[in-house]
Parts: sequence; structure tokens; C-alpha cells
Amino acid sequence: MHKITEGYTAKKDIYNSLRSAILNGKLKPGERLSIDLLKTEFGTSITPVRDALQMLNQEALITIKPRSGYFVTRITLKELRDMLELREILELASIERAAKNITPEMVEKLRSVHLGYSGEDDLSYTRYTDENRNFHFMVAEASENMELASTLKHLLDRLARFMVIRHAGKDMPDIHEILIQKLEAHDCEGAKLVLMGELNNTKIAVMDRIMQEEAAFWHLGGGI
Repeated sequence: MHKITEGYTAKKDIYNSLRSAILNGKLKPGERLSIDLLKTEFGTSITPVRDALQMLNQEALITIKPRSGYFVTRITLKELRDMLELREILELASIERAAKNITPEMVEKLRSVHLGYSGEDDLSYTRYTDENRNFHFMVAEASENMELASTLKHLLDRLARFMVIRHAGKDMPDIHEILIQKLEAHDCEGAKLVLMGELNNTKIAVMDRIMQEEAAFWHLGGGI
């Protein structure tokens, strides 16, 4: 049992460290990750390293190429635009249903998601991104359509490294509080307007940053 606990702890530590490095751009799209180097860096065996990489693969942050290794996933600009468009479709569907079905208990849970602004460091940005993802997933859960919520959660996992780009940790709780107020009042149209403002601002920030500063790391064609 002790070995299992140790392995789980090591796996989670490696996963959290690599995920934060990917989200914050320390590991770039297309960069190869060596199991042997990671094993040495984290002072552990191969198994927790491989397990952590598999977890990141499930979030589409890592791509596994047979006989080649593990790479930070590189997507095309077309794929990114498509994902942002799909996010809008899913979120508008979930917010419309959530505005009708949300309960006081869910409202309180939404208000407890954000822990508050704590600075501009990588750990804080990772937390802000996770809180934002959790908030939007919980809104989708309030729609009472769990297939919709599950699909959105997977998409938000894939988009997580782009959401960091907006650097909205200081403003996001205020934006979400306005959205919560609309949901609490069962104001469907008002909630959709607030949501579209957030989604549009995020899309503009992400695409501007990608095109101006990160374009060298993104393919115009397929592959990693």
C-alpha cells in the first residue's frame, strides 16, 4: 500500500508540474518529452512518469507517437478556431438551459469557485485557468444535460493552455459574478449576453497573442 501511495503522489506531482509548464508556455507545442530525462528530473521511476504523460494525453495536452515518443500537442490555427467556435455553441446551449434549471445550491457552488486574485506567477495563472474551467463546467452541469457538460469539459481541457493567454485572473471573478446574478434571476437573455462578452474577449485575446507572439509554434497544416 505504501508503494502505491508513493507512486500516486509522484504521478500527481509530475502531472501537475508538466501541466503547469504546458499551460504557461514553458513547454512549447511540438516539444519532445523524454521519459528518461523526466525520470531523472523528478527522481522517480519510469512508471509514474509514463502515467502522468498518459493523463496529459487524455487532456490532449500530450500527443503519443508510436516509436517516436511523447510530444506537447501542436494544433493548427484552423483547429483552434474550430474549438473556440464549438465552445461558443456548447456554452450558449448550456447557459440557456442552466438559466431555467439552476438551483440556489448550484448558485452557491458557483460563487465558491474562485479563491481570489493572488498574483501573476505561473501557479496563480494555472489556478485561475482551472477555476475558470470549473466554473463553466458547473454552469453546464446546471443545464442538467450531463452529455453536454462532459463534452464541454473535454473541450475546455483541450483549450486550457490558450485560456492562460488572456491573463484574466484579476477580472474573472467579477465577470462571473454578473453571470451568476443573471442565472440566479433566471434571466436567460441577460446571461447569454454576459457569456458572449466573455467568450468574445477571450477569443480576441487568444487569437491576437497566437498570431503576434506564438505563431512560430503552430502549424498551418496537420500533425504535431
